[in-house]
Amino acid sequence: MIEIKKFRFKDEELMKKAHKIRYDVFVIGQDCSEELEWEFEEESTHFLLIENDIPLATARYRKTDNGFKLERFAVLSQARGKGFGMLILKAILEDIKDINALKYMHAQEQVTPFYEKVGFKKSGNIFEEAGIMHYKMEYRA
Repeated sequence: MIEIKKFRFKDEELMKKAHKIRYDVFVIGQDCSEELEWEFEEESTHFLLIENDIPLATARYRKTDNGFKLERFAVLSQARGKGFGMLILKAILEDIKDINALKYMHAQEQVTPFYEKVGFKKSGNIFEEAGIMHYKMEYRA
């Protein structure tokens, strides 16, 4: 059974599970700085995908001066290719669908086609963030 839990920073149990996924994917898998990884936690709305009591994917969004920024999409390597990233993305978009504000992200270059499938479009030039090339993408559905 697959479930997606929406939670805030104060839910320590779910936050710990989301952090473990992000640590494995970003800090270990992509050699990102831990200091950059753990920013804006308290002001974000977090999501955790769990299958058969095993946390496999996470993401979050937060309000910024520019709108709502979707970020920290992470799926454990053993769970990739099963549609979990799309499920969590759609859960976030559903959660903020009635908010009249820009919805955007900084997507790693290699995954921009994934986000384009649901209506995100590249905006501007490629740039480096945390040692990885990204595009700003805006949701236009």
